[in-house]
Amino acid sequence: MTNRATSRPGGRASRVMAAVYASVGQLVGEGATRISFPVIAERAGVNPTTLYRRWNDVNALLEEVAVAALTGDGDVPPDTGSLSEDLTQWATVIAADITRPERTRYLRAMVSARAELVSSCPVMETRRGQVAEMVRRARTRGESAPTVEQILDHVISPLYHRIAFALEVDDDYASRLVCDVLAMAR
Repeated sequence: MTNRATSRPGGRASRVMAAVYASVGQLVGEGATRISFPVIAERAGVNPTTLYRRWNDVNALLEEVAVAALTGDGDVPPDTGSLSEDLTQWATVIAADITRPERTRYLRAMVSARAELVSSCPVMETRRGQVAEMVRRARTRGESAPTVEQILDHVISPLYHRIAFALEVDDDYASRLVCDVLAMAR
């Protein structure tokens, strides 16, 4: 017997998920100070048990929605034939995306939802995979390249850090970060 949830892309489960994500986005966008499963469920038009079954707590849901929002743009790393161009295009797309007010709110909500140190961050893991692909391609072409960790620490982390603390981020800043990290490969 076929599982209906897996055989019907765009079915009820997808509509519920979209409604829940939209509800969380609206609440974060409104600057809600208290977000709870009942509030999210009411706004999404679903039963709160739907949320309790899928997520351990509100913070887990907030993180999932934030990750989806914060990694949507720049998901496919550019392939221009040059690591410098790839990283510059990728970093400026990410910078433009995370400076959008709704993205900034997601990032800050995700940071505030963390009460303790964590061993990994889904946003960074997504970015790690993208960086690894660009570095792999560059090395295959014979280009020298910084390490994946150097790129994460010297391009991505400063971008997110500046957004979290309401500091300016623009294309020039993203490009300077890329130039700095590329100098590490020499």
